[in-house]
Amino acid sequence: MKKTLRNSILLFILALVCLSVKAQQYKDEKFRPINTAIPSLSIAPDARGGSMGDIGVATLPDISSQYWNPAKYAFMESKAGVSLSYTPWLRKLLSDMSLTYLSGYYKLGQSDRSAISASIRYFTFGEVPLTEYGGNVYLNIFPYEMSADMGYSMKLSESSSMGVTLRFIRADMGLSSDDELQPDNAFAADISGYTEKYVYLGNNESLWSGGFNISNIGTKVSFDGGATNQFLPANLRLGTGLLVPMDDYNQIGLYVDLNKYLVPSFPVKNDEESDDEFQERRNDYNSTSNGLIGAIKSFSGESFNEQLKAVNVSIGAEYNYNSQFFIRGGYHYENRLKGNRQYFSVGAGFRMSVFQLDAAYLISTVQSNPLDQTLRFSLSFDMDGLKSLFR
Repeated sequence: MKKTLRNSILLFILALVCLSVKAQQYKDEKFRPINTAIPSLSIAPDARGGSMGDIGVATLPDISSQYWNPAKYAFMESKAGVSLSYTPWLRKLLSDMSLTYLSGYYKLGQSDRSAISASIRYFTFGEVPLTEYGGNVYLNIFPYEMSADMGYSMKLSESSSMGVTLRFIRADMGLSSDDELQPDNAFAADISGYTEKYVYLGNNESLWSGGFNISNIGTKVSFDGGATNQFLPANLRLGTGLLVPMDDYNQIGLYVDLNKYLVPSFPVKNDEESDDEFQERRNDYNSTSNGLIGAIKSFSGESFNEQLKAVNVSIGAEYNYNSQFFIRGGYHYENRLKGNRQYFSVGAGFRMSVFQLDAAYLISTVQSNPLDQTLRFSLSFDMDGLKSLFR
């Protein structure tokens, strides 16, 4: 029964890690996705970023910047804002798996050069039936993964800012205290930066932006009392963008993000090495004490070509009319040997003085991808606009 219980839980975790993409066997290549604990931390939560191929580290600041780049909050024009996003996840496989994300910020002081921000993320696997070997359901559980964080961002100059974020993380498989898979907690930190400058392209004054976010550098996670442990999905994201005005009412933004997990690859035995050498590499992987050391090791131990395979690329565009109506599109590419997430995404948004509503839709370009036709929705509120309604 315990074996069946473990397999039932791991099947759902595997669906997130590998995204149910079939590994193809090649003579000189191996399917080696980056395996981490709590993979829901890597899901883009908001509709704006999701509609541009999962882009956001260098886009114009918005209320959902806590996930992409908290340093952008120092450039927000409004005093405060709050956003709620909802994503039905893997609906081709399950009917009740979803991600809910709440984020917000508040500008500090009269100069508005700094801001505090926070977010809460809750990912539910829905109702998971556990079966015995005979196929009888003996228990329904409700696994979940969640995190709560708080950040501080500050302008270093008129054109650049930095931000730091601290995060509490918890994963609970929904089992009782006697079972093998136990809940566990983790702590992580992010550091981010953002810059924007006006540049001239011909006769047009365009806004160039750039940013980075090093996220989820923290403790490791164990679900079996410490017998084995896993890295959090530590991540390095770099991006740049250009906002080009076409006239007084129309603008288009073009953006590129590069994304790499700061997690060492799980050791896979080479044909040339002995069993003792392979075991030594596995012991070194398991004994790495925290995510910071793991992030450093993620740049070593593999060839440069293998390192390039681990870099995901996203390109996206956003058209806006008078900062009120938005149309977006993008493409996300991940190497087939690292997970094979390749998809287009499209979306639209509408802004009033008080709120903004955004929606995104994902279109997979590879076969048998359960992410195909994924929807995201975000509803954001400008607190300055709300205050003006009651004056």
